Amino acid sequence: MNKKKMFGILLNPKFQKFCYFAAMSFSLAIIVIGSLPGARNDIGQYASGWLLHSLAYAVLGVLIYVGSKGNESWRAVKTVLTVAVMGAADEYVQSFFPYRTAAIGDWMIDCSAGLAVSAILWRYWPRICRQAE
Repeated sequence: MNKKKMFGILLNPKFQKFCYFAAMSFSLAIIVIGSLPGARNDIGQYASGWLLHSLAYAVLGVLIYVGSKGNESWRAVKTVLTVAVMGAADEYVQSFFPYRTAAIGDWMIDCSAGLAVSAILWRYWPRICRQAE
């Protein structure tokens, strides 16, 4: 597959809708799986909390950015705000379970991951779009 086709997929409206739907589904999965008793402890044997939060919310950030419409700046703002809300929702839900704790630090990691991904994509999205043409 050549670069033009590969990058062209990213600009396909159907793929963008898929990415946005995937982000919402992934966020819901994070909340549901994270609410299962013992799930966090089981996965915690393989990766630390900050790594799990960073990776999960970076992936969410990419999906949201690619799935959004508008210019690079609007996509970046929307991504950061959406990731912040998703992270806050995750921490809020955790506060209802006695075997989980809501942590501002985790939410800050989520926001940082969204911000980092948004900044990188904001910088390189025009180049990706040019390669798709």
